[in-house]
Amino acid sequence: MRKKGSLIYSIRPQVEEIARKAFDNGIDNIFLIASGGSVAIMQSFDVYLSTMSKIPVYSMTAADYIACGHKQLNQHSLVITYSKSGTTMETVAAAKLLKDEGIPLIAIVSHDNTPLGDLATYTINYLDGRPQEMPLYFLIFSIMHLNGEFDDYEEFADQLKNLPDALVDASIQVDEKARKYAEDYKEDPYQIWIGSGNMWGITYSYAMCVLEESQWLRTKSVTSPEFFHGTLELLDKDVCVTLLKTEGPTRALDERVERFAQKYTDKFNVFDTKDFELKGISDKYRQYVAAPVMWAALRRVSKHYEAIRNHSLDLRRYYRKVEY
Repeated sequence: MRKKGSLIYSIRPQVEEIARKAFDNGIDNIFLIASGGSVAIMQSFDVYLSTMSKIPVYSMTAADYIACGHKQLNQHSLVITYSKSGTTMETVAAAKLLKDEGIPLIAIVSHDNTPLGDLATYTINYLDGRPQEMPLYFLIFSIMHLNGEFDDYEEFADQLKNLPDALVDASIQVDEKARKYAEDYKEDPYQIWIGSGNMWGITYSYAMCVLEESQWLRTKSVTSPEFFHGTLELLDKDVCVTLLKTEGPTRALDERVERFAQKYTDKFNVFDTKDFELKGISDKYRQYVAAPVMWAALRRVSKHYEAIRNHSLDLRRYYRKVEY
């Protein structure tokens, strides 16, 4: 992580230059278009734009865009897409449509010469560094800074250099808790995962892309406010419920879930980024880096699940194995 962190931070000047070029060309709105886990990586940035910027933001899956289009999308929109491999079928197909329509596209990929990168107006290769959110911090927060909405950008971006080490420290700190969690719930028939605000992308993605896709465990993910409009009726003492608590403005919604759930299940668990010391990150910026911090913590759960269940995180039956 430390080596990959230094590597990914090195792309900061390149990403900031792309942000300036895109901003100088005019931005009517920003679209975040991707597939699967890449949607989750971008979800917290939808939250930041929605709550901190006057630039309208829209999020879509690439498949939805292909099927439906969007009336707000035009030649002065800025589309940001993400695919680690640069080969995700739906995302590449969406990029082809966007290119044909002359809509500016920034593609974030992990290596050079990918189909997605070749279609983009601007390509950001994050060199398979960590955390994967780093290029989005430089890109989205630069644009907000240029738009007069985030005066602290330089200080915040400078502190991001410390984030990879903070993530390593968080992983070490949570490891024993993560091992016990994996041991306790290794064969639970059903798990409910709950989160809110900038933690929602992590919540649904961990439930779907890790527990379901790579461990074949049945889950339900729901936002903290929506939990009280249906899912709460599924609680009993034997149902595993895991809450991912944010440090952002929706923390009070998480706390409401916590007060309720701990009364009705004996299997209530909390992972809270507030528990981790983040050296080199000011308190006022902690909420913005909560998502990669939580990913670092949950990665330890994943690795313990892999070992305890003897089920490789790379094992698939259908995903990219058969036609669909």
